[in-house]
Amino acid sequence: MTADLRALRDDPFELLVRFEAQVRAAKLDIAAGQAQFWVGLGYRLGPDWLVSPRDEVREVITVPPLTRVPGARPWLLGLANVRGALLPVCDLRRLIEEERHTMTRNSRVLVYHSDRVPAGFLVDEVAGYRQFVPAEQRRELAEGAAAMRPYLLGAFVRDGQPWHALSLHKVVRGDAFKHAGW
Repeated sequence: MTADLRALRDDPFELLVRFEAQVRAAKLDIAAGQAQFWVGLGYRLGPDWLVSPRDEVREVITVPPLTRVPGARPWLLGLANVRGALLPVCDLRRLIEEERHTMTRNSRVLVYHSDRVPAGFLVDEVAGYRQFVPAEQRRELAEGAAAMRPYLLGAFVRDGQPWHALSLHKVVRGDAFKHAGW
């Protein structure tokens, strides 16, 4: 495969297309049981531990100063200026479960990885990256999480601790997120 890619050094666009195809082919499909492991960013919302695919989170930041948005739903906490760009910050727990987040010094904002939809999601704390193997997957846990169910990719259990795999892409595409105003 390396020899094939070397032959494309004079055609950078085709080289990028081939690289993208390789990356897509290498993406882990844990649901189909083809993956050796699945990696996501772990965090806590209230009593629940969740994990989101690592490619859905651009960065994790401390909670920045926020400016309220008049007429916004309660889960839209406000706008923040992050390195010169406006970032809407949402209370992820309130958006999904309609329970208010209690801010602590461990609270962080997950910056959604998208150039088209700027969004930050407030969480209680971040646990770092977690790696799961197919044997740790538990579909029945995902089916039991009523409020989160539309946004879940699945669930895992590690050392007795359940981890719900939540897709920020699904949150952003959801009706609740699309209707931030009253």
